[in-house]
Amino acid sequence: MMRRFFLLALTAAAIGLQGCAGPNVEQYAQEKPALDLANYFQGRTTGWGMVTDRSGEVTRRFVVQIDGTFEGNTGVLDETFEWSDGEKQKRIWRLEKLGPNRWKGTADDVVGEATGEIAGNALHWRYTLAVPVKGTVINMAFDDWMVLIDDKVMLNRATFSKFGIRLGEVTLSFQRP
Repeated sequence: MMRRFFLLALTAAAIGLQGCAGPNVEQYAQEKPALDLANYFQGRTTGWGMVTDRSGEVTRRFVVQIDGTFEGNTGVLDETFEWSDGEKQKRIWRLEKLGPNRWKGTADDVVGEATGEIAGNALHWRYTLAVPVKGTVINMAFDDWMVLIDDKVMLNRATFSKFGIRLGEVTLSFQRP
């Protein structure tokens, strides 16, 4: 009886987790304008964003200046963050195009490699970021979606989690001059 209950509970949990699966980037394949990552981030881009905790409370705000340079299948995004609490932060992404719709990226605070896939107007990034929190560093998994609105504006939403538990979200808008 106990074994049957355990199997039933396990099956219900598996079905429930399938319902939590997010969208597939391919469902955006027909959306326009088509995102060309290198073209969008070539030169200077400005972003404005906020971090919310799992309850939705805004915990930090920021402005980011991004200087992008691309040549061939590689690129660099030099990001300078100014946080609402006065902290300044730098991140330099090194990107490589692996195929027509696939990218990989590294940065000093990214654990391993970020992997990205583009379809239509959307980019889906997945990576682990080493985030400093109150004197320690926590590796958080990021599920990051960027959607091109037009040739100047892109919106970005990234959820971050630890051990599969959603901890919060970053919401960001980018604008090109």
